[in-house]
Amino acid sequence: GAAGLEIAVDGAVLTVTLNRPESRNAQTPAMWRALAAVGAAVDDAVRVVVLRGAGASFSAGLDRAMLTPQGIDGERTFPEMAAGPLEDFDATVGSYQEGFTWLRDPRFVSIAAVQGHAVGAGFQLALACDLRIVAEDAQLCMKEPALGLVPDLTGTKPLVEAVGYARALEICATARWVAADEAARIGIAL
Repeated sequence: GAAGLEIAVDGAVLTVTLNRPESRNAQTPAMWRALAAVGAAVDDAVRVVVLRGAGASFSAGLDRAMLTPQGIDGERTFPEMAAGPLEDFDATVGSYQEGFTWLRDPRFVSIAAVQGHAVGAGFQLALACDLRIVAEDAQLCMKEPALGLVPDLTGTKPLVEAVGYARALEICATARWVAADEAARIGIAL
C-alpha cells in the first residue's frame, strides 16, 4: 500500500499493518501522513483498530534517512527542519503527531500487536494505542534520547500513565530495552 501501510476492514475491526518489512517497518513522514488519513476516515461502524507490523518486527522506529543530509525524497530532513524557524518545526512535528493521536479516539479501542522490535517511533506508535499485546520476543526501547532527540511523537504521556513518572523517566533517559515479560509486569502491555 501507499507509504508502507496495508488497510483491511472486517466488520467492526479495522486492521492497519505497517508493511515495510525490508526496513523492519521503519517509519517515514509519508507513513505518518497516511496513518493520519486512515484516522480521519475511520467509519463509525469500526469498534476495534488493530495495529500490526509485517515481518519480524513491529517497527524499528524512524527511518534513519531522515537524520542524514541525503534524507528521503520529497521530505525535509530533521537537520533542515532544525535549521528553520521554531514555529515551522513545531507545526511539522504537530502534523506528524496526527498519525499517532487518532488511535486514542474514544469511538473505538485500539490495540497494538507487537512482535520483535518496537523502537523509538515504533514504541511511541504502540503507546499511542489503548492496549498493547506483546509477543514473547518483543523488545521495546525509547531510543530517541540516546540519539540526542526528544521522543515527541506523543509516546511519553501514555508511558507515564502506564508505568508512573519515575519508571517512564528511567526508561526514556536510559534508552534501555524493555523485554516482553517486563513490559507486561510493569503495565506497558498485556
